[in-house]
Amino acid sequence: MRLALRKFYFKHKKFATTISIILTVIILILAFFLSTFIPKAPDTNYNSEVSQNNQYIQEQTMVSAHRAGATIAPENTMKSFKTCFENNNSYKVDILEFDLHITKDNKLILLHDDTLDRTSDCVEVYNEKNVKPENYTYAELLKYNLGYNFIDENGNYPYREEDIDLTDCKVVSLDNVFTYIQTIVTGIWHTDLKYIIEIKNGGELGLKATDILVETIKSYNLLDSVIIGTFQGEVTQYLDKKYPEVTRSSSVSEVLDFYFSCMFNVDLTKKDIKYKVLQIPDDDFVINFGKKSIVDYAHKYGIAVQYWTINKEKDIKHLQEIGADAIMSDNPELAYKVLNNLD
Repeated sequence: MRLALRKFYFKHKKFATTISIILTVIILILAFFLSTFIPKAPDTNYNSEVSQNNQYIQEQTMVSAHRAGATIAPENTMKSFKTCFENNNSYKVDILEFDLHITKDNKLILLHDDTLDRTSDCVEVYNEKNVKPENYTYAELLKYNLGYNFIDENGNYPYREEDIDLTDCKVVSLDNVFTYIQTIVTGIWHTDLKYIIEIKNGGELGLKATDILVETIKSYNLLDSVIIGTFQGEVTQYLDKKYPEVTRSSSVSEVLDFYFSCMFNVDLTKKDIKYKVLQIPDDDFVINFGKKSIVDYAHKYGIAVQYWTINKEKDIKHLQEIGADAIMSDNPELAYKVLNNLD
């Protein structure tokens, strides 16, 4: 049997190789087409009435601190929030972006990855791997140092030093963040802060996290200030069904549908569009979303366009020029200075 398979393989090897080459060429051509295609510009400009009904569509591109500013302080920690706001007005943040996971005792904590392994000292200090929040209580997670693997601009690990205060480098809960904002930040300088909050869990955990998140933002009177996002399809469907009053960003499938609709200038009023915000990359993937026609087409139908994760000055300038509504950046200080033409 093995000999027969070997003979079949070598007999058809040339044919298989040819087919493989053809498929590769087709994929490359398609990738080139998608990356260079310029969708037709819509016949309605930015200042349409429908655009003005979406508070996330702004004439001035807004600054969003991605993971609360992942390059300026340990991401998704109170340290990063304090760095954003207690910086002597050297820069200002319009939108806070962060990620949520649910713990074993149903607390929502800020974390991007599925585990604490990358950002904390759970592996190096505690010899614990695959530390997933849903397997621990909030109190149990507080022992970890989420600044342990943070590297500053000089290549140092400042939160590994002895005798350093790690209070603001612990796991932070959603309540911690909102309490800080409402009791401290508002008194400093900001009165109209907005949020982009991503639910990371899927399945039953994701649905439970959704319930807790919506209940929490309502209790803090922040329903009109929060955009909820997720890569979990069941969470998106759950939001639409149970919480239609919530503002959410587009799912992956909706982004692709939007792009191809833009290519052919489809009338989106004939579609049941449930999202108000597109959150998309620039041109780091096969499809190049960083085009003015994309932004104009979205604005025609009252959809805001926010780009992630933009950390280079030239990219920030380009997206500002094409009318992006927000720039999500790991370095909000850079984004602020570029958008405001500051040295």
